[in-house]
Amino acid sequence: MARQATAQRSSSEERREQLIAAAVTEFAENGFAATSTTQIAKRAGISQPYVYALFPNKHELFLAANAEVVDRIRGAFAEAARGIEGSEERLDAMGSAYKALLANREEVMFQHQAYAAAGDPALREPVRREFMRFFDDVRRLSGAGEDEVWEFIAHGMFLNVIAALDLPDRFLPMDED
Repeated sequence: MARQATAQRSSSEERREQLIAAAVTEFAENGFAATSTTQIAKRAGISQPYVYALFPNKHELFLAANAEVVDRIRGAFAEAARGIEGSEERLDAMGSAYKALLANREEVMFQHQAYAAAGDPALREPVRREFMRFFDDVRRLSGAGEDEVWEFIAHGMFLNVIAALDLPDRFLPMDED
């Protein structure tokens, strides 16, 4: 009996992961307001009512997708900073890790959509909290001061715009060789 419950839990967790991945894709392409749970369910290969078995509403699904994207960045930063001495060196390693993440244009576009969705009062505070938590995590992981972290994140935001717009290399900052 316990074995069956474990298998069912895994299946439910796998479906949840599929749903969040589909949500990231749909929200990245269409934004929060223009994306329906029906579109997300179709992409995930599940029934639309099952979306509501996993998430109470579209807002909560969006926030789970946002947390997933930010957690991937956070994880890449933690891995990059591991074992490196010096805050500047850790920030450099984290920056290199982020450049690799920029290849996933879908997640870059999702980040832009998350900030745009903050116009919705129900999303503003949770997206804001996640961003502030991320800022604090970058400071903790790097050991850098607030000004250095601010500059690091501002640089990353600029790289997001470059990636989102698929700008030519001439728009890259000089140190992006």
